[in-house]
Amino acid sequence: MVEVSNFDDSVEFYQTLGLRLIVSARGEYARFEMPSGSTTFSLYLKDAPILGNTVLYFEVDDVDRSYAELLEKGVKFDCPPTDQIYRWRTARFRDPSGNQLCLFHAGLDRRFPPWRLEQDPAA
Repeated sequence: MVEVSNFDDSVEFYQTLGLRLIVSARGEYARFEMPSGSTTFSLYLKDAPILGNTVLYFEVDDVDRSYAELLEKGVKFDCPPTDQIYRWRTARFRDPSGNQLCLFHAGLDRRFPPWRLEQDPAA
């Protein structure tokens, strides 16, 4: 769950990202389903949201295509698609309250990077 300063703008923003609104209560709480899978995401209205160093990552199949689609819908990015040294491709942006978000594609490297720790067979 993230805190937001403008409920309506935030709901609209996350719907623009492709999340499906499944709960909206009292103009202060919303829950969304992700476009695939069973993961949900929530937001909550606060007068003065506390923004931390948390970054919400959304994995997509094609960062460049998703970036272009969101640019067309008016989403502003802090950083365009960039290849990272840890082998992911990322594009960073913020929601209307300033929460940090990142589109990324890691493929198999998300769970199985070359530097993955070996499992102890005795464990």
